[in-house]
Amino acid sequence: MSLRPILETRAAQPHTEGAGVKLHRAFGFQDPSELDPFLLFDDFRNENPEDYLRGFPWHPHRGIETITYVLAGSVEHGDSLGNAGTLGAGDVQWMTAGSGILHQEMPSGNAKGQMHGFQLWGNLPASQKMTAPRYQDVKGTDIPEIIDDDGTCVKVIAGDFWGKRGLVDGIAADPQYLDVFVPAGVKKTLPVDTYRRAFAYVFEGEAAFADASAPQGVLLEKEVAGQEVNIRDLSGDRTLIRFGTGDGITVQAGPEGVRFLLISGAPINEPVAWHGPIVMNTQAELHQAFRELRNGTFIKPAH
Repeated sequence: MSLRPILETRAAQPHTEGAGVKLHRAFGFQDPSELDPFLLFDDFRNENPEDYLRGFPWHPHRGIETITYVLAGSVEHGDSLGNAGTLGAGDVQWMTAGSGILHQEMPSGNAKGQMHGFQLWGNLPASQKMTAPRYQDVKGTDIPEIIDDDGTCVKVIAGDFWGKRGLVDGIAADPQYLDVFVPAGVKKTLPVDTYRRAFAYVFEGEAAFADASAPQGVLLEKEVAGQEVNIRDLSGDRTLIRFGTGDGITVQAGPEGVRFLLISGAPINEPVAWHGPIVMNTQAELHQAFRELRNGTFIKPAH
């Protein structure tokens, strides 16, 4: 197996979105070719209801897919097509916006006030940007789960992994979306198809994502007491790891184990014209989308 090198590790940055929801953004509104076909990744884990209750009121999307994974609390959603529902803890919604949709997402906390989840944006190729919108909602109890002999646990949200297939299908980027737990001290190599772009996002514990015999982490240059020094840094909570090419990744779990998302997809390799929640291929298409928003023709009739 050819192990993927680490191209970059970076911490998700505090950000405010929607009507004032405090979250952490791992990537988005930067170079869209970097993690093509993925455009944006937000971590909206909060303990304080004041930081999330205002939610994400009505807003448009066109030309993308949004993937919402709830860990704690719930998200009520509704759209301009009359769809409505609630995502609970463990549930996933894969929304293909296609030709356009107006929707809202309103989070609520659990009994402890916790609202934990993630949203990923995936691009659509030019041939699918104007397809009819659709939803794929998957209950957490229906997500295939694999537990290996060493205690490693993988939930397969999308794609194929270790003989299991996620319930989300028909997605242009042929994505693999995994929720992985590796127990304390365990070193694990996980396959990732060579043709995919891949990243990991750590949200519990810590680990070294390299072919290391001990969880030493990756060598980073940091400023300590005013001096630039090279130190070994474990990838911990709210850390993005971007991988190079290869057909697998190795993770060495730290003393408390590690839980992370491992996400990969086939690059689309097309031009990107992007403004806010609308992503097209050309500026002309982008201008047309906003013109249709203004004149009331954004939502296309069902065929």
